[in-house]
Amino acid sequence: MATTPTSTEAGTPEIELPPVREAGDDLGTIVEDRVVVAMSGGVDSSVTAALCAEQGHDTVGISMRLYSTPQDDYSGSCCSPDDLFDARQVAASVDMPFYVANYQEVFRERVIDYFVDEYRRGRTPNPCVACNNHLKFDILLDRTLALGSRYLATGHYARVDHSGDRPKLKRGVDPEKDQSYFLFGIPREALDRILFPLGSLQKDEVREHARRLGLATADKPESHEICFVGGGDYKEYVEERLSEKDRRPGKIVHQSGEVLGEHDGIHQFTIGQRRGLGLSYHKRLYVQSIRPEDGTVVVGPKDGLAARGLVAERCNWLSFERPRGPLECEVQIRYRTDPVPALVTTGDDAETAFVEFVEPQRAVTPGQAAVFYRGDEVLGGGFIEEARS
Repeated sequence: MATTPTSTEAGTPEIELPPVREAGDDLGTIVEDRVVVAMSGGVDSSVTAALCAEQGHDTVGISMRLYSTPQDDYSGSCCSPDDLFDARQVAASVDMPFYVANYQEVFRERVIDYFVDEYRRGRTPNPCVACNNHLKFDILLDRTLALGSRYLATGHYARVDHSGDRPKLKRGVDPEKDQSYFLFGIPREALDRILFPLGSLQKDEVREHARRLGLATADKPESHEICFVGGGDYKEYVEERLSEKDRRPGKIVHQSGEVLGEHDGIHQFTIGQRRGLGLSYHKRLYVQSIRPEDGTVVVGPKDGLAARGLVAERCNWLSFERPRGPLECEVQIRYRTDPVPALVTTGDDAETAFVEFVEPQRAVTPGQAAVFYRGDEVLGGGFIEEARS
């Protein structure tokens, strides 16, 4: 049975439940056609829920309460109190049960504290990856069992192909919205329980479905900010949460060794940064490296940003337990960059990967994700530990 979401003549994806591959599962009382939908209150998760309900699945909505923020600060973010209200309204309009789960403590520990600590260490974190790894496809996926469902559906623009002997995570068909980069950390064994109904749709098609279904979120603007930072500046947000000893002031040094200035904290910088350095210099300067041990920020010309490779840690593999020998693939080192050809090998364990680019790449940034692709299939990924020149 083909279970990858496809499009009908009317453009509506067919949401077929994956085959049950495991034998003898002890999952409690499970309603086999029940789908729990993670609802953030945006148009994407709203359409996901409404499509599941429209096609006859026993659909249950659940929203995660992740943080408490004054109303003036959460305009433009996601998962705010207003978003929870919108999610509840959509659930009521399609007549499905709806729950709110309070995950504020675990979100603070695994996402917010991680975010602040990475900047404290001179790294550039990706909180969306952390949220997906620790909340949506870990705790929330387990929560679906308590709601009597084997399956979790989300509004991500990605696909899970169930047509072969194992499920494959693939890019969404809309290249401008594809979110597979954020999903490399999904446990391999969990892919059989995950649905991405929007993966075969373009964003404008999702809006059209929302209007067709009469959803209150049909014309709701997208969120573009870090959800828990809201309308504020992330540097200010981090600084407010650092102790005095963790602010790491230091010198700004040219790659030649010349001291050009001082700064108030390494959390203000990221690799490749050009603006906001607070320097007057006769040539454009870019942040080339950050040394947390002494608070030094090294700057230099753009050509000093080139790296021939990188080391990635905490790798998760989706297409196999680990590569057998050197792996030729494409590697994407930031969300909004194109993947590039590379050779990947693993260390003594599968959690460490060494990447050698075919052509040197600029601004390889510790803390960001390196995601490994073969065409549109996600092979796995990890977190950049260091660049190699």
